[in-house]
Amino acid sequence: MRHGPVVPRVESALRTMLAEGRWRPGERLPNEVALAAELGVGRSSVREAVRLLAHDGLVEVRHGSGTYAAQPPAPAGEGDMRRLLRRARLREVYEVRRALEVEAARLAAGRIRPEDIGRLRDHLSLREERVGGDPAAFIDADLAFHRTVVELSGNAVLLGLFTSVLPVLREALVEMVSHEPALPDVSCAHAELLDGLARGDADAAIAATVSHLEAVMELFGSDSDSDTSEIKSDNSEKKEVAAP
Repeated sequence: MRHGPVVPRVESALRTMLAEGRWRPGERLPNEVALAAELGVGRSSVREAVRLLAHDGLVEVRHGSGTYAAQPPAPAGEGDMRRLLRRARLREVYEVRRALEVEAARLAAGRIRPEDIGRLRDHLSLREERVGGDPAAFIDADLAFHRTVVELSGNAVLLGLFTSVLPVLREALVEMVSHEPALPDVSCAHAELLDGLARGDADAAIAATVSHLEAVMELFGSDSDSDTSEIKSDNSEKKEVAAP
């Protein structure tokens, strides 16, 4: 890859090919070796991208037979928020997350109590203990910290919105930590958020939240970054442990 995580770009390339009708519903896709050679990436990247497409119902993996283009699923109906978010790109999930957590940080800075700081500090300590360990356990600790910040905003509607997005966010983050290399370490931004809240400094809490989220969002690039022409060599897929 020229820059950015490999698997999301492979997925985007295959998704584009399917949308453009390169393979009709029911038609068999080339095998992993052929697709990897065409896209200039490793077979493991193709395998993981196909798994994600199968999860979305865009392809059907028939063991012992191959991978086949599926009939595209109908668009999510109105009110089907979970399905819509599951199909959204990770950047879109993060855009929603940023909107919710920035406001939560602002409100929490003005409403937090001394005893709440201890809860946040415990969450943050557990998060740090789990860095580099099991991705799901790490993400659970990370999201517990952020959910508590939203809870301390004192806004029940904001908490309800964040809670509704949480399952999709967790799934996306676990996959990101498991498969994407060179994630930025945003531990300092988390510590700065806690410090800003402890001081009741809304501007500092907001700045730390934005710094944390946008450092990760930079990985996703712009819409044009998903062009298949940018898929190049995949010499190394070793994950560097970092925080989401």
